[in-house]
Amino acid sequence: MEATNAAAAASRKLFDFVKQNRLDPAAILESRRKDIEAIASVNATLLGGLQTLVRQQAAFMTDTAAELQSLARRDQAAEGQVAKVTEVLPRSLQKAVDGLRNLTDTVYKVQADSIATVGKRLAENVEEAKGILRPRQ
Repeated sequence: MEATNAAAAASRKLFDFVKQNRLDPAAILESRRKDIEAIASVNATLLGGLQTLVRQQAAFMTDTAAELQSLARRDQAAEGQVAKVTEVLPRSLQKAVDGLRNLTDTVYKVQADSIATVGKRLAENVEEAKGILRPRQ
């Protein structure tokens, strides 16, 4: 009960402040709505990036496992296997490097998109705050 009274008193105090300073409550609420949309957009971007990373890692692991299985299934002489491994190993290492490069590019793009979204919303927030804090005539 006491917490409810404290919350009501805080809300009333905020409302009185807004009313006394002739601030536009609708503009304040609209600004907060845009903040929430920006956060949701960043979260969607991050989720999409993580899903892409998981798909790339799964594809990389599947390809590597398939190559290893094909090597194990071949019944070649020991010398032939050594020759085959020396052929496959450089290709596998190059695929690993390319895969890591793709993963890094994906992470970079997701971070850049997220930072751009937050930066854009921050600039909008500054402009909205200027408008909200300017008393209505």
